[in-house]
Amino acid sequence: MPRDFYAALCLVLVIEGLVLFAAPNGWQVVMREASKMEPRSLRVVGAIAIGIGLTTLQLVY
Repeated sequence: MPRDFYAALCLVLVIEGLVLFAAPNGWQVVMREASKMEPRSLRVVGAIAIGIGLTTLQLVY
């Protein structure tokens, strides 16, 4: 179990790194827009992302 967890964390880092490597300007634009959002809105977006991720994980795994 811990090995799978660490592997998942490593894959997150790879995906984040790919986004920064492939589209740094786009990432900066997204971060600027996110910094303008209310904390509550960011929490809602985060909760939705968690829900989608967990649902997808259940379907795949």
